[in-house]
Amino acid sequence: MRRFAPLILLALSGTALADNAPSPAELNARLAAPLPADQAAMKAHVLFLASDAMQGREAGSAAYDIAAQYVAAQFYAAGLKPAGDEGGYLQAVPLVSYKAAGEGTFVLSHGATPQPLVFGEDYVPAANPAKAETSVTAPVVFVGYGINAPKYKRNDYTGVDVRGKVVAFFGGAPAGFDGEERAFFSSPATKAREAASRGAVGIMMLSSPKTEKTRPFARTAQGYRAMRMTWANPDGTGNLDTPGTPMLGTLSLAGAAKLFAGAKTPWSAVMAEAAKDNAAFRAQVLPGTLSVATKTSFEPARSSNVVGVIPGSDPKLKDEVVVLSAHLDHIGMKSDGAGDRINNGALDNAIGIASLIEEAKRFKGATAPRRTVMFLAVTAEEKGLVGSDYFANHPTVPLKSIVADVNLDMPILTYKFEDMVVFGAERSTIGPIVQKAVEEIGVGLSPDPMPEEGIFVRSDHFRFVQKGVPSVFLWPGQKGAGKAAVEDFMKNRYHKVGDDLTQPIMWDQGVRFVDVNYRIGRALADADTRPVWNKGDYFGTLFKGPMAR
Repeated sequence: MRRFAPLILLALSGTALADNAPSPAELNARLAAPLPADQAAMKAHVLFLASDAMQGREAGSAAYDIAAQYVAAQFYAAGLKPAGDEGGYLQAVPLVSYKAAGEGTFVLSHGATPQPLVFGEDYVPAANPAKAETSVTAPVVFVGYGINAPKYKRNDYTGVDVRGKVVAFFGGAPAGFDGEERAFFSSPATKAREAASRGAVGIMMLSSPKTEKTRPFARTAQGYRAMRMTWANPDGTGNLDTPGTPMLGTLSLAGAAKLFAGAKTPWSAVMAEAAKDNAAFRAQVLPGTLSVATKTSFEPARSSNVVGVIPGSDPKLKDEVVVLSAHLDHIGMKSDGAGDRINNGALDNAIGIASLIEEAKRFKGATAPRRTVMFLAVTAEEKGLVGSDYFANHPTVPLKSIVADVNLDMPILTYKFEDMVVFGAERSTIGPIVQKAVEEIGVGLSPDPMPEEGIFVRSDHFRFVQKGVPSVFLWPGQKGAGKAAVEDFMKNRYHKVGDDLTQPIMWDQGVRFVDVNYRIGRALADADTRPVWNKGDYFGTLFKGPMAR
């Protein structure tokens, strides 16, 4: 799963793993312990995919390519037909790593004398995946959070025209928004699309009293040259939804104060409002102009999605496709430090891929589904849902034929789960199907235990949502032993070297997880009608999904 928001990372960060890790002999004995065939099959996939030899399966690495070949071989063994490129199981995903090349320049012009801002104190530049050199000179308009949300009676652009201008905004969204919708509106990509739709030529993030507590500007400055990744265009530049409205950089509190010098509403008043949970701002054109010049360096890479299908059997429904997805990549190796440096990614997401493979075997061993069922293992989820975004924009079947996605990402299976959480179930007619499947395995359906994290928008299924496809994402719930197990994983193992096979993974719970996902996938594949969004659902309406309006 993509990284959690900074607040929860800070809350869960950094305690060392317990000293009671098994010895090598104990671990080998545990790994070799016999299991029933269905549990052993799941474990065998994870033993390979989360082994040290896979070096964390980072997208673009040779180790990831081996993992992709393994999944392709398992799809073949399960009897799936290839649905990738050129009659094979792999869909090539061109990638590009990019980073800021130098400090760039930010210069304010309030009068006759230009005022250069200071790198690392006033600003840090952003890398632009779409261009090697970015140059913008324009007035700046402050637009609060940069949000237009009619449902919440909020339009931060009221009263201003931002055509040909740079838009400056705060990160985040008001606390009063629904958790999933708040996460969506907090995304810089969402803010960029809104600014681009209004003709802005660039966007810029402003530090605030809140962001200084969760991610201080000094930390942003330290990591400004970190490599990022996206899928590549034919010319070698990176994909960006809004190439004409790039992110230019971030201003510190001190830099923002200089930007607001002489503004109708002073920076001190804006900061005071920004400290509130449901801050409301009045948009304003700021004095003078801002000139920004930055450079970005690029490094090409490549990776693959793995795609297999079971063709549908119903003459009327076989051209409709139900997608079952999981991400194959993880975060690779720690760049430095002593001892274990391999982020094995056993639960995140080798076990999700194992579940996908075992689900494919269940489908193939049963009556042929009425609709076509696609099994999709995607790359570069950890880089920002990149592989699934590439597939959604370059599908190997007609996009209009895809009727649903059920995603499997990071099930924490170190306890006997007593309930399940299904993100997105209440948004479409997949909801009753999920409810029935969960009840059939003898557990209940619980509400999202962390609504403030907006997890619905943070995994690969959301790339299908953005194409209007009803989608869900399942997790074991937190009843009984679940809460402590999830907290332990997030605190001690999430995106750390401890997410490996030293964990007390309960393989029988893996089989239960596969079972409920299979029931959902099977019901979607065999239903008389395709799933549709519930009327008026926010995401269904926004992305023009079936029946939402």
